[in-house]
Amino acid sequence: MEVTDRERALGEELAAVRSRLNDVEEQAAVKERQLERYAADLRETFKSERERSAQLQASYMATVRALANAVEARDAYTGKHAERVAAYGLQIARVMGSSLADDPEIEFGFLLHDIGKVAVPDAILYKPEPLTEAERALMERHTVIGFEILRDVTFLGEARDVVRSHHERWDGCGYPDRLGSEDIPLAARVFAVADTLDALTTDRPYRPASAMRDARGIIAGLAGTQFDPEVIDAFGEVSDEALSQILAEVR
Repeated sequence: MEVTDRERALGEELAAVRSRLNDVEEQAAVKERQLERYAADLRETFKSERERSAQLQASYMATVRALANAVEARDAYTGKHAERVAAYGLQIARVMGSSLADDPEIEFGFLLHDIGKVAVPDAILYKPEPLTEAERALMERHTVIGFEILRDVTFLGEARDVVRSHHERWDGCGYPDRLGSEDIPLAARVFAVADTLDALTTDRPYRPASAMRDARGIIAGLAGTQFDPEVIDAFGEVSDEALSQILAEVR
């Protein structure tokens, strides 16, 4: 049967369409392979960045711990005070459901809270008798000095707020800025409770350590004056066992 010109034209057109389809499929396959390569490259890049980030974070923590140890080396009777207080503070933050517990900057602040004491003379730091008014004023400067020491250390972030504000009080009678209630950074409010707990439950030159139960009672009685009531509520939910374990292990 003779093929007409129309049929021949249709055949040629179909062949051209198939050819174009093949080209499109080949181009799509090439692009798909390119996308797969890009995705693989992105995965590798992300993995490398995550590994570098973890290494950097570990380096930051090692640096912070070294600084904290250097501060505590001047005041050996407190032992590993900074590490205990950090552990207590993170326990309280977890109970509060706060993101503080997962923020390394906050742990850095807990560990470095007393870094400003490097500028306090030994005669004041180790004085067994009550400080004079002038000596107390100089001692209280350690919060501002610590903040200034860390001001330009960008990776510390909110840690600097803890260093500056950890002696503020809920009733506004603390130092250095006489902040009150929620004007005090939350991390500093949490830290203040943890710091007092450690001070009460460790031996000091001027008094023996209090029992954990007694210390908890003293702290609870200061809710609404020295401490944030919500932080005290969270502190009350932390078990005696968890706190006693920290006290026993971190020495």
